[in-house]
Amino acid sequence: MRVISGTARNKPLLSVEGMDTRPTIDRVKEGVYSSIQFIVPGARVLDLFSGTGQMGIEALSRGATFGVFVDQAPKAIDVTTKNLKNCGLFDKARVVNMVSQDFLRTTKDKFDIVFLDPPYNLGILDEILPKVCEILSDDGIIIAESELGWKPQEVEGIKLKKQYKYGKVLVSKFQKESQQ
Repeated sequence: MRVISGTARNKPLLSVEGMDTRPTIDRVKEGVYSSIQFIVPGARVLDLFSGTGQMGIEALSRGATFGVFVDQAPKAIDVTTKNLKNCGLFDKARVVNMVSQDFLRTTKDKFDIVFLDPPYNLGILDEILPKVCEILSDDGIIIAESELGWKPQEVEGIKLKKQYKYGKVLVSKFQKESQQ
């Protein structure tokens, strides 16, 4: 696992030991970034269920101005912190050890890009999408990783733009509808 592009290009990323964290494979990460590459520079990014932090770190490496990394697992928080420091991006980040739903309920921040990669098959995406929509800036993007077959519920304020299949992984791209 490595950073694909930008200031931290080819920097190796640590992974979390055990089976609790499922890192995004490079092929998926490359596909996601090819679809959002032009909105990353200058963006404020949230990596919810961050695991190793690789999705948010990739954004910071490619010119995002600030990233927040949230995970409830102390091991994941430790690995994310080490990865940010190793990539020279820690000063552009805030790492939060908290349950994602609690973070969404308490944050006052707005984000241009939100990465969601929760545990599969637990209904978490359907539960949190409305809350994520509330913290998304106008025209902001949500990238949600899920198991194949996930059918997103309609959420007022965001529109499903595209879905991509990578083996057993489904990536859904949502965009907030402008409030103008």
